[in-house]
Amino acid sequence: MFSALKAALPGCFRRGRVLAVLAVLTAGLLLFPGAVPNRVGHLGSLLEAFLPWLGLVVVVLSALALLRRSALALVALTLPVAAWAYQFGGLLLPGPGAGSGELVVVQHNVSDTNREPAATARELARAEPDLLALEELVAEDLPVYERTLARDFPYHAVRGTVGLWSRYPLAEVRRLDIKPRAVEEGWRRALRAEVRVPGGAVAVYVAHLPSVRVGAGGLASSWRDESAGLLGKAIGAERLRRVVLLGDLNGTVDDRGLDPLTSRLGVARRGFAFSFPARFPVARIDQVMARSATVRHIRTLPATGSDHLPVAARIRLG
Repeated sequence: MFSALKAALPGCFRRGRVLAVLAVLTAGLLLFPGAVPNRVGHLGSLLEAFLPWLGLVVVVLSALALLRRSALALVALTLPVAAWAYQFGGLLLPGPGAGSGELVVVQHNVSDTNREPAATARELARAEPDLLALEELVAEDLPVYERTLARDFPYHAVRGTVGLWSRYPLAEVRRLDIKPRAVEEGWRRALRAEVRVPGGAVAVYVAHLPSVRVGAGGLASSWRDESAGLLGKAIGAERLRRVVLLGDLNGTVDDRGLDPLTSRLGVARRGFAFSFPARFPVARIDQVMARSATVRHIRTLPATGSDHLPVAARIRLG
């Protein structure tokens, strides 16, 4: 009976079974990336870092299905198309119009090898943010940033290699210890400040998590993950209701390594804003997150002398 049914099917439904299986697997990865284990080489985090790019796999499979004239594969491809739209389609929608009670923030890793700190500072100020967070500030360039940004930002604080510039008064600024145990002393890459915006205070965190590396053994992210856990605990203990986190987190919001943060904070509802590497951005590792507030839209700004692109976001305070 089965052979008779198979013979009765048009050829276009008998061809492309391998493509159909690949389409179903792609849909499964898009919807359930957590099923890929992290025990070996942090492969799950590696997949999640580039999860939106599975859309290119769908494009390739679609082209092959058309070449094979496989209706079976084309029907199966509706699954990963729907899965990608479910996961990322909202990010493609235009951002909502500016509203009252919003903060405009800019986050940028300016790079410790940036040869144009003054031009970088001017470019960032051109976006007219209320808050500006910078990482990889080196001692010789810090006076340049302070001098160039002084007119637009009357308040600022720097701790270690991270800094926050603000149009509103700062209070209770302190350094945060998010150093992984294996890292040498003197590693200072996070701060917390209270920003007194109209309508009340907001706790603003600026952080630069350890870098990750992709090699033959997979993704080396243990230090990043440990640092994210320490930062998540600090934010979880924050006494102020409203919290904003700005930073180079060396991970995407889909990466389970940042779960200590994304489980506590909301992320952007609109915009991809791939920020790294600047010459051909493939992922957004520069993040803006918030608690008791909504990150409404995130976008990239023009390139500076850094290997990262700056990102700007609008935050509606709840």
